[in-house]
Amino acid sequence: MVGSHLPHLSLHHQRKHLHRLLMRLRQGLQWLLQQEGSPGQRSRGLAAGVFAGCFPFFGFQTLLGLALASLLRGNRILAAAGTWISNPFTYVPLYWFNYTIGKRLLGDHSGGLNGLNGAAAPSVPWKEAWSSGWTVARCVVLGSTLVGLASGVSLGLLCWLWLRRTRPTP
Repeated sequence: MVGSHLPHLSLHHQRKHLHRLLMRLRQGLQWLLQQEGSPGQRSRGLAAGVFAGCFPFFGFQTLLGLALASLLRGNRILAAAGTWISNPFTYVPLYWFNYTIGKRLLGDHSGGLNGLNGAAAPSVPWKEAWSSGWTVARCVVLGSTLVGLASGVSLGLLCWLWLRRTRPTP
């Protein structure tokens, strides 16, 4: 039987893992409370970072988040942290979702990821491959922009509402 060699977690161990997860979440929220700035500055920084993190510009997401936070007068540390919405665990689902959103809005064309039809690289005409690459890039950038705006604004607003109700403990 496949997977029968894996140990089954008892209810006690499941509760223990859930407790650890909740403690990490609590520590993260405490860290958020301890950052400098008004609730508006902190939430603008987080929103800028989340927006930048939705783009597939590996290595430049943090720089983009910092630049946006500076323009928006947001907390730059939270902007850098917000870019981690995309990480090795979320890259594929996030960018696939962004591509799908962009493709739906730009229309279902024969190009893009479906345009190559799984052909081997030597048999693909380079002009078609180049065109498909640009189609994919346009879809991903459009989708990333829209998903980034929606995610950044939503999380920034939730953060602002939460921070206004919560006072940091000394």
